Amino acid sequence: MAQYVRDIMTSVPVTVGPHTSVAEVARVMRDRDLGSVLVTDGDRLRGVVTDRDLVVRALARGTDPEQTTVAGACTDDPVTVGPDDELDRAVHLMREHAVRRVPVVDGAHLVGVISLGDVAMERDPDSALGGISAARPGT
Repeated sequence: MAQYVRDIMTSVPVTVGPHTSVAEVARVMRDRDLGSVLVTDGDRLRGVVTDRDLVVRALARGTDPEQTTVAGACTDDPVTVGPDDELDRAVHLMREHAVRRVPVVDGAHLVGVISLGDVAMERDPDSALGGISAARPGT
């Protein structure tokens, strides 16, 4: 029986606007214990920014993190899936594009995000990745 993205996605992902400072995004990631957030304009996806993006695309360039916006550090036009796509499609895209998280869009509207950890918990909760994904932050 096919599994669908909608069945395991996070339906309320953490988002920031494109004009949010890199420093504020870093604080959001720290406070929410996240490695990435979605960049949106209203309910429309603009991009994805990871903690690595903040370092490589902003801090390493010597820009002021309080004055630099996340729009310049995020990945524009990220790979996406729909809520009614089969889970295997999301897994295939993660592998093909070497990403750990894929935004879920319905038409042009952001409706969630699915992560490699979500897939691991669903498919093999006893695996190392499943165990890590299920652990409380900082444990």
